[in-house]
Amino acid sequence: MSDGPPAIAVKGLVTRVGGRVLHDHLDFDVWPGEVLGVVGASGAGKSVLLRVLVGLIAPAAGRIEIFGTDLATLDRRRRREIEAHAGVLFQDGALFSSLTVAQNVAVPLRETLGLPERLIAEIAALKIALVGLPEDAAPKYPSELSGGMRKRAGLARALALDPKLLFLDEPTAGLDPIAAAEFDGLLVDLQRAQGFSVFLVTHDLDTLATTADRVAVLVDKGLIIGTIDELRRHPHPWLRAYFGGPRGTHRGSDHGNAR
Repeated sequence: MSDGPPAIAVKGLVTRVGGRVLHDHLDFDVWPGEVLGVVGASGAGKSVLLRVLVGLIAPAAGRIEIFGTDLATLDRRRRREIEAHAGVLFQDGALFSSLTVAQNVAVPLRETLGLPERLIAEIAALKIALVGLPEDAAPKYPSELSGGMRKRAGLARALALDPKLLFLDEPTAGLDPIAAAEFDGLLVDLQRAQGFSVFLVTHDLDTLATTADRVAVLVDKGLIIGTIDELRRHPHPWLRAYFGGPRGTHRGSDHGNAR
């Protein structure tokens, strides 16, 4: 992790959905070059928290700063400039079904940079190769791809603008163990090479052990944050069940330091 102000700084965040409080005065930071994994029981609001951070859901209270800037204080043009430094991969990839892989990756390039079409096509091809997709995937439509290939295509689009911050929502959900492990390895390699920060929502202990520097656990409408080793020793019942059960203990005490 590098020095500098947080990539994400959250203070006093309150989120309500359908009149129910999901997050009650959350405070946390994501540091430059850090991978923060986010876990919690079903219904704890993991994906909702990600959507609040990327601006798709308005918080009931609190302050969110991205790269030291409170986006709520900015006009539309300046907000788009800041948001261009953040990439998002949703659980299903969220690819446009009517566009090819290359056309999907080109969307943020065309909307943000205003480059010539030839250059946009070249950058899109580079991003597709970067995530390990074969060249012949570029002209294919999402329906023609496997689940793992769709995830990689979504990642290529998320990385199109060389973001400093990446939001990932259950990136290995629905993948078989081999494809999930390959995606985890790809994420680690890309993050090490490019140094971006990652806010990673997952339920997968293997993904956490492979990728995360720290883990934020959503419990009782709040957050408990630490390394996997620290959280494994925490007395909270949900943490003991999650990190101390058979699926957690088989990992040994390998992370936080696996990267």
